[in-house]
Amino acid sequence: MNCNAGVVHAMTTGTSAESNAEMSSHAREPESGAMLHWLMFTILMLTVPAFYLQLDAVEPLWRWAGAALYAFVAVAFLIELIYRQRSRSGRARRHSRRKDWSLWLDVPLTIGTAGSALSISAGQWSTVEWALRSILLVVITMRLLVFLRRLFSRHDIVYLVGLGAAMLALAGAGFYWLEPTVRSYADGLWLAFESGATVGYGDIVPTTPSSRLFAAFMVLLGYALMSLVTAGIAAAFVGEDEKRMRRELHDDIKALRNEVGALRAALSRQAS
Repeated sequence: MNCNAGVVHAMTTGTSAESNAEMSSHAREPESGAMLHWLMFTILMLTVPAFYLQLDAVEPLWRWAGAALYAFVAVAFLIELIYRQRSRSGRARRHSRRKDWSLWLDVPLTIGTAGSALSISAGQWSTVEWALRSILLVVITMRLLVFLRRLFSRHDIVYLVGLGAAMLALAGAGFYWLEPTVRSYADGLWLAFESGATVGYGDIVPTTPSSRLFAAFMVLLGYALMSLVTAGIAAAFVGEDEKRMRRELHDDIKALRNEVGALRAALSRQAS
């Protein structure tokens, strides 16, 4: 019986230690990491105006501005890559390469933005250059999705809705600038909503290559935001049940500890 009591005590102690370790690991997460994610997310969003400044701008000054934005993004992500590699131990780096897709996305993103900074042609791109820039847009979109997944959890509904509203407002201005059939900012907002929500009523459609690429970007980003918001709403419904189950589990563990303590005290009295 003494052996069994020891096993039960070890199980309860191990469970408590594991939960405490998990809580402490979350508590030790540095706030500077979240700030760095926000900073890099903002910098990465600069690739959107950079792409269209190089594609649709007529004045050479605006094309140079797009190239400068691309160069700034490339330098920022190169510095961030070097910083991450130097700040991690060898073991953590190997673990990150197995699970962290951002490392594999940042390398082609840095190379692609640096290459785009060297090209300032006024949208007169060859088929190969169009293909390479399209691949870069896919990499940028995937990196934005990784940022969104890290910056927000399923419980951050208010922040997600605010971010979605801000992106919708900016996308409306983008469609107003890029799409000739959009006659007002309100029409641009409506087209942005149709693209992001993947509704597609057909009353307003993108007709130029630049607006179609922008619509594809909005569709992918809309999918990500809608999935996070839907998950957050579902979490709000089941959150109370989870809290109740955790309280019941905690009470059961406390009762089990008390029973084990009483059992050990009884065994000690019998032994003496």
